[in-house]
Amino acid sequence: MARTRNEQLAGLLAEAGWSRAQAASAFNRAAAEGRRADDPCGPLIGRSHVSMWVGGTRPSGSAPAVLARALSRRLRRVVTVAELGFGGPGPAQPGPSAEGPSPDALSVLADLGRADLHPDRRNLLAGIVYSTAFLAVPTGERPPPSAPGALPPPAERLSNGLRVAQGDVATVRELTLAFSAVDQRRGGGHGRTALVQYLHTDVRDLLHGRYAHERVRREMESAAAELAYLSGWMAFDSGENPLAQRYFVLGLQLAEQAEDHPLCGHILRAMAHQALDMGHFDNAIALAEASVQDRRYTAATPRERALLGVVHARALASAGRTRGAVKALLRAENDLAGADEGVAEPHRTFFFGEASLAHETARTLEVLGDRKGAIREFGRSVRTRGAAFRRTHAVTLGHLGAAQMADGRVEEACVTWGGLLDSMEEGIQSGRAEQAVVQVRRLLSPLRHRRIAPVTAVAERANRHLARLH
Repeated sequence: MARTRNEQLAGLLAEAGWSRAQAASAFNRAAAEGRRADDPCGPLIGRSHVSMWVGGTRPSGSAPAVLARALSRRLRRVVTVAELGFGGPGPAQPGPSAEGPSPDALSVLADLGRADLHPDRRNLLAGIVYSTAFLAVPTGERPPPSAPGALPPPAERLSNGLRVAQGDVATVRELTLAFSAVDQRRGGGHGRTALVQYLHTDVRDLLHGRYAHERVRREMESAAAELAYLSGWMAFDSGENPLAQRYFVLGLQLAEQAEDHPLCGHILRAMAHQALDMGHFDNAIALAEASVQDRRYTAATPRERALLGVVHARALASAGRTRGAVKALLRAENDLAGADEGVAEPHRTFFFGEASLAHETARTLEVLGDRKGAIREFGRSVRTRGAAFRRTHAVTLGHLGAAQMADGRVEEACVTWGGLLDSMEEGIQSGRAEQAVVQVRRLLSPLRHRRIAPVTAVAERANRHLARLH
C-alpha cells in the first residue's frame, strides 16, 4: 500500500532550513538530553529515517516528541506532536512511557487544548481512555530539566518575548476563582470551554514568557497548574473521565515544577476521588496516601489538610481499613476546627468547610456500612451548604435520598429527591448530578406499581427531566 507524503513535516523542515542530515543531527542532540541512564547510547537516526518520515512512515515510541522538541528550538516557537503530520490532532498522552520520555508539559498543554477545542472534539477525544497507567504516584522531588515532563529552565526555554510580572499571576488566579465559582454554582458543563480556551492561549503564552525573577516563574506555573486542575475537575463533573485524568496529570506536572507542594497534594486528592468513583480502589489508596505525605500535607493550611484527610479516609474505608479510616476522619475534623483560629487561607479553589466535611464523612460511613451515620452526615451537609455551592448540594441530595431509600424511608427519600430535581431545574449542568437523577429513576422503578403518590410524582419528574436531555 502506497504511503502518503507527509507535507506537514516537509513544510516544517523547509521552514527550519534543514536538510535531512541536519534534521537527523538535531534529533539526536535532543534525544540525548532525555536519554535514560540505563540506555546511555540509545537509538540514533540518520537522514534515511527523516526521509522515510517525510515519505509517510510514522516513527515509533518517543520519536515524535523528540522531533517536536528539536523543531521547537530551531523555529523559536512551540511545535507540537500534532503539527508533525503523523496523525490527527489528538491529545498528547502525558505520563511515563516505557519507550522514552513523554512530551514536556507545555507540549502536552498545546496538544490537549487543541483537541479539546477542536470542532470535531468528540471524535478526537473518543480514542483516549481512563487508564491506571497515569496513576503512578510521583516522588515529590522536582525533576531535573532533562526529565520527562519537566519544563526547561528560563535560560533554555523558548521565549515569545512576553514579559511576565506579578500582576499577570494575579490575573490568572482571579480568573481561576471566577471559573471555579461558576462551576460550584452551575456545574462543570458551564464555562469549561472558555476556561480551556484561556488556558490554551493566554496562559500558555504566559508560560512561554520572560520572567524577571524565578519566584514569578514558579508562581505562574502554580497558577497554571491550578487552572489545569480546575479544567480537569469540571471535566470530571461532566462525566468526561479520560479527559479529566489528562488535565489532572498536566496540573500535577506544572505544580511539581513550581514546587507547590500543597497544590500537588490537592491534585493527587482529586485523582484519588476520581479513582474511588470509578472503582480503582488500590490506585485510589496510593494516591490518597501520597496526598497526605511530607510537605503536601505539612505545608498545607488546616482547611487544605482537612480536605486531603477526608478523601484519604474514604480510600482507607474502601480497602476495609476501618480503624485507619476513622482515625483519618478524626484528624480531618481537628484540622478543619483549626481553620477557624485565624489561620490565613490562600485564595484557591479548595472551598472546604463543614458541609464538605460532612459530605465526605457520609461517603466514608456508607462504605463502612454505617447507613444511619451516613444519613446523619448527609443531612448535616445539606443543612450547612451555602447557596454558592448548588452543584455539590444537588449531588449530596442524590446521595442522601439513596441512603434514605436503602434504610426503608421511602417518603423521606422522595422529599429529598424532590429537592434534587428542584436544583436541576435551576439550570445545573453536571454529569454527576444527572447520574443522581438516573439513580432516582432506577431506585423508584420497582415501586411504581404500588401507586404510592410521592413515588409516582418524583418518578414522573425524573423521567421528564431525563427526557429533556435526549
